[in-house]
Parts: sequence; structure tokens; C-alpha cells
Amino acid sequence: MDTPKVFESEYRFCLILWENEPIKSSELVKLCKEQLGWKPTTTYTVIKRLSERGVLKNENTVVSSLVSKDEVQAAEISEMVEKTFEGSLPAFVAAFTKHQKISAKEIDEVQRMIDRYRKGE
Repeated sequence: MDTPKVFESEYRFCLILWENEPIKSSELVKLCKEQLGWKPTTTYTVIKRLSERGVLKNENTVVSSLVSKDEVQAAEISEMVEKTFEGSLPAFVAAFTKHQKISAKEIDEVQRMIDRYRKGE
């Protein structure tokens, strides 16, 4: 099953949800007002929209996610690499590293990820 698309403002909403779930919708409305400046109707509309797309569920006024932050981020990266770099991970990494300073610690961390991937972990 493909991860449902989550747009920018929805993603900011999901960050709040992931940090606080499960959460009553009324509490979520308060947090969205404080952190995003949203009106209650906006929050309820986003809850409904994301529920219809299978991103979250709202049962008995308790909201919880059906997809994780990692899943949404991975889907977004995959879409961007496919669209912008014709699916080439090396082209993406080359473009990223050309304009971004990367510390030795970050390089070591990426190398450990590659090593784990090669080992099938």
C-alpha cells in the first residue's frame, strides 16, 4: 500500500499529532491554535481530510495516526528523488553534498547506514 500524500500544512499538523497521540480532537484544536494559529474549523477540516485519505483515524473524538512520520518522510523523499533526479539516488546525494556542508560525524553515520544496508539489516 502506498503512503498517502501529506501536503506542507498537513505535515505541520501531523507533527503535532505524532508528538501527542492519541489525543482528543478538542485538545488537538487547542494545540493547532497555539502552534499554527489555526481556527477550530480549519483543524476539524484537516482531521476530516486526512481521515478520508487514510493518514489518521478519529474514533470517538480520539485522533491517532495510521501512518508514521518515517513513512511520510520516506514517501516524500522517494517522490522528490524520482521527480527531480529521475530516480537516481547518487544524483540526489551528489546535488545535496555539492551545496551542503557535511560533518565527519554525519559522513560516518551515513557510512554505517550503507554498511547495515549491505549486510541486509
